[in-house]
Amino acid sequence: MQVRFYGTRGSLPIPGPRTVRYGGNTSCVAVRSARGTLAILDMGTGAYALGQELAAEGRPLRGHVLITHTHWDHIQGVPFFAPFFTPGNEWDIYAPRGLGASLRETLSGQMQYSYFPVALEQLGATIRYHELVEGGLALGEDEDIAVTTHYLNHPALTLGYRLAADGATLVYALDHEPFCTEAAAGGRDFDGQDGRHVAFLRGADLVIHDAQYTHAEYPSKVGWGHSTFEYAIAVAEAAGVRRLALTHHDPQRDDDSLDALVARYQDTTSLVLFAAAEGESIDLAAERAAAPAAAPDPCAREAVASALAAQSVLIAAADPAQAARLAEILRGDGIALHEVALAADAVAAAVARHRPALLVVENGTEPAERLAGLCGAVRALGPAGRDLPVVLVSRSGDRRGDEAIGISDRLVSPFTPSYARTRLRAWLMRTACRWARAAKPPREAARLAALHGLGLLDTPPEARFDRLVALAAESLAVPYAALSLVDRDRQWFKASHGLPFRETGRDVSLCAHAVAASNRSGRGDPLVVPDARLDERFADNPAVTGPPYLRFYAGQPLILRDGHCIGTLCIADTRPRMLDAEGEARLRWLADLALHEIEGAPSAAARPS
Repeated sequence: MQVRFYGTRGSLPIPGPRTVRYGGNTSCVAVRSARGTLAILDMGTGAYALGQELAAEGRPLRGHVLITHTHWDHIQGVPFFAPFFTPGNEWDIYAPRGLGASLRETLSGQMQYSYFPVALEQLGATIRYHELVEGGLALGEDEDIAVTTHYLNHPALTLGYRLAADGATLVYALDHEPFCTEAAAGGRDFDGQDGRHVAFLRGADLVIHDAQYTHAEYPSKVGWGHSTFEYAIAVAEAAGVRRLALTHHDPQRDDDSLDALVARYQDTTSLVLFAAAEGESIDLAAERAAAPAAAPDPCAREAVASALAAQSVLIAAADPAQAARLAEILRGDGIALHEVALAADAVAAAVARHRPALLVVENGTEPAERLAGLCGAVRALGPAGRDLPVVLVSRSGDRRGDEAIGISDRLVSPFTPSYARTRLRAWLMRTACRWARAAKPPREAARLAALHGLGLLDTPPEARFDRLVALAAESLAVPYAALSLVDRDRQWFKASHGLPFRETGRDVSLCAHAVAASNRSGRGDPLVVPDARLDERFADNPAVTGPPYLRFYAGQPLILRDGHCIGTLCIADTRPRMLDAEGEARLRWLADLALHEIEGAPSAAARPS
């Protein structure tokens, strides 16, 4: 895995004689795996030089762009990236799911005619946009780069990225501020959210970390969303990483100042420590034996339906004015809000009744013992309370003891509405996107090749398939039926009945579970889910908690003659139900007819009576 820096500056570009050695362009790093998969981390102004190099290769390009967040210094290179203008090139752009506009809308905003002469729609390359939450995904034709995403602490929803390929691991954590302000000084035991950050860095061969300020500069920068040198070094040491590249250099920091800071800290740590410089390359693959990469679960790709749809938040506040302020901050995205008195029994009863995705507590001047009792009552509820995130709104930033009593995070007052919204929505995202994703089946590359070879994907509707799904819905008395083809990262409906959309993400697909099970077993047994809300694999799935509110599902695998399962003929309902032997036989017969149409195979099943 080769890593090369193209932009290392934070906030704004400052090229000039004072920044010759470390560079003046804003954030951009290119990563290549041994198999040639290209991943670009952020697209600040450094992306211009990278784009020129790639365009000079003179061949079709396919690559992936991982954007930490869409503040200008991380996307200013998008309109000037030459490979985006070339027909035949293919790019997948990933970024955190925002709080308002989609990723595509956000990127197109800086290319409006008032600011730029070329619109996003005029770019010649094929560009696909993906919105991410915490979780994992794989990049490349061979899925040889495994990526884990992790929310950072910044005024905008921001993701850090952990990339594993060729036996080596890189972590990219820019625009991150210590959760506990005392941690900015470094040299402490990290717990709570700072502990989670250490775990994200754990054992990496190279960590590229925000280090815009020193501890002495930090007091006037609290809340700006950036780390100190001391914090970056301390968390890297705690995580046992091999090398630490300090980056997102402050615009006021010239080359000589960076040299002096690195020299000062090199003698205080056993880390291989350096300040990232434009043009510098590091080959991580040479240091360790290669090992296969596998994408972690759950999937980081955001579903078509909002991850926040049908979620609820419970607010328990001592101060009514603070409760009203928190409610106003949380409104939107279909979130239901419930308020309850600040008493242990009342809060526990409300959690059991509403099953919220997040509990926000404002303790006021109440004694700490009452807070501990409240958290204890919630955690004692079982699954509904055990894993429920609890965010404490407090004027104190002292987090000692929070984990012990069940506090997940602390929002320190005073805070701006945008900052509070970002922190609270990150917890909602974690909860809303917690459901089981189907595992990739064995021989996935061959399965995808068989599917693509059929030439069915993204084709117009055909009456022969439309009739089959309509017959399935009518004969089995369900409102929904579909012929679902499970692609690399989506399910696409060749035909559907009752569904208002043509595709969803693969991570939200129940059919993907049927495909995975069929490919593992080699058998064509249907996947039947009598009540999705009672099945831990699907209870929190957005297709269950939100539109189309599925409760019952049955999917008959579509297995080609070569043994590859390409999808399902599936039926679904908004109420729980069973599928008896006759219903299974009918679904199997209809699926067999679909296969006959797909590949001309003779029908093996006799028509059920």
